Amino acid sequence: MKIADFDLQTDGTFIIAELSANHNGSLLTALDTIKAAYECGANAIKLQTYTADTLTLNCDKEDFIIKGGTLWDGRKLYDLYKEAYTPWEWHKELFDYARSLGIDIFSTPFDKSAVDFLEQFNPSAYKIASFEITDYELVRYTASKMKPIIISTGIATIDEIQDAVNICKNEGNHQIILLHCTSAYPAPLEDANLLTIPNLAQTFGVISGFSDHTLGTTAPVVAVTLGAKVIEKHFILDRSIGGADAEFSLDKKEFGNMVKAIRDTEKLLGKVSYDMSQKKQKSRQFSRSLYVAKDIKKGEKFSEENIRSVRPGYGMHPKHLKEVLGKVATKDYEFGERFKSELF
Repeated sequence: MKIADFDLQTDGTFIIAELSANHNGSLLTALDTIKAAYECGANAIKLQTYTADTLTLNCDKEDFIIKGGTLWDGRKLYDLYKEAYTPWEWHKELFDYARSLGIDIFSTPFDKSAVDFLEQFNPSAYKIASFEITDYELVRYTASKMKPIIISTGIATIDEIQDAVNICKNEGNHQIILLHCTSAYPAPLEDANLLTIPNLAQTFGVISGFSDHTLGTTAPVVAVTLGAKVIEKHFILDRSIGGADAEFSLDKKEFGNMVKAIRDTEKLLGKVSYDMSQKKQKSRQFSRSLYVAKDIKKGEKFSEENIRSVRPGYGMHPKHLKEVLGKVATKDYEFGERFKSELF
């Protein structure tokens, strides 16, 4: 599967910098963040496309007041989303600027009108947010656009994840990526359960990845070792600018370090290989082999005193030692000589 020109099977880990609310209401900050994400080595910048009115109701009833131990407890949903949203009139400039730099750009639509709006920009993919996975009509409509569809699974039951996958496939869209996600902001390490990442791929027959809300960069690096092909992390120019998502976002230095750590991890993982590379072959000189440890005259028996397994590795393989011991030398051998008996 490809997202834009990035092949998820051969090109490594697709790293997404999540802009979210980290523009803090400034178009210039949004543009600067895109540039910084590009400079950090992110493969894509991701927006969120909604308005307060497409997400919730402007209602003061208790149900619409945030609670439950979040960063935003006590605030009204409508007010939070009104503050955090990315103005739709910015989108063209953001898409154009990202593409001029060479970094991919796409968005998370939160309702059908957002999908229709985003289609004019021909995004390389769509993302379904964790809290929208249960909005089956949104999943269906987004999948119908036949772009790769990335779905966070944070709040979903296993049956709801299966429903979402089935909905996409029923639309004829098999370009599905499921992101393991802990929908807590920030997410405690002990709740990460990263072993779910390979299980998502195995259970649902899709590509899996990780949308990370933990603090720091350990979790996404570990996720890559477990097979995550997509990593999504909130990105901010500088946490000092504040904003709704600042506390659990990485700044430029941290994000750059994460990208480097992931790329280093990819090199370390490599592939399953028992091939003898030139470096391995050369290093075999330091392995053990059989050497003459004491002058041996023709007719003498080979023993543990005169034949030993030592470094370097130019002599006979040590596996032959037991076969050699007790045999009679058919010629003279000199101390320090590579043992390569004509008997073998």
